Amino acid sequence: MIYLKLFLGFLKVGCFSFGGAYAAIPLIRDVVRGYGWMTEDQLAYMIAVSESTPGPIMVNLATFTGATQAGLAGAALATFAVVLPAFLVILLLWGVSPLIQYGVCALLYKFAAALVQPVSDKRLVGCLGVMGEGGSLLLKILYTTEILCMITIAVLAASFGGG
Repeated sequence: MIYLKLFLGFLKVGCFSFGGAYAAIPLIRDVVRGYGWMTEDQLAYMIAVSESTPGPIMVNLATFTGATQAGLAGAALATFAVVLPAFLVILLLWGVSPLIQYGVCALLYKFAAALVQPVSDKRLVGCLGVMGEGGSLLLKILYTTEILCMITIAVLAASFGGG
């Protein structure tokens, strides 16, 4: 049960700590105090230690809290949970990036083809129509991805009691 609490608690910290580590300290405080893992003095001490050791404050605090509550496995699990959301966002952006590049290349190719070839009004209108459809499809993909990401964040917020 402690492993699940560590995972969910620090997953919440990783998901909702926008603005860097200093912005995350109140959320970390809520999690560790809510579960009773540290007193206020222990937390203040660990924040000071986390600031002076190499690495992000959130990762240092997650590792320490996991280690004190559940040993080495707890430290690994809490650290994994706090970095998982950022890792997933990077994977998502990395996966979407080729789609954006291909879409832009396709639009530029169509535009260049329209400029180079002998142009009639019908051809130009057709080419611009295809370019518009391609741009529309690209925007639909991006908006759908953004909406799915926001729905995921809202579901996580509701499941963790943050919304």
